[in-house]
Amino acid sequence: MFDQAMKALLRAVLDEVCANVSRSEMGARTHVASKILEAANRGEISPEDLKQIGRKALSQAPTMWR
Repeated sequence: MFDQAMKALLRAVLDEVCANVSRSEMGARTHVASKILEAANRGEISPEDLKQIGRKALSQAPTMWR
């Protein structure tokens, strides 16, 4: 599916977007990760685009996830 470099990029984007989200809040991180993965599967590979998509997903997550 994704090579090691792309996996590392996706992990870095997720970690940056969710920097202020507790690792115990798996719902929020999972939501953001799924949106980032969806974008990557569509061919979005720009780190900045992926971060923007992740931030949008986080901002639209239900309040209990933030």
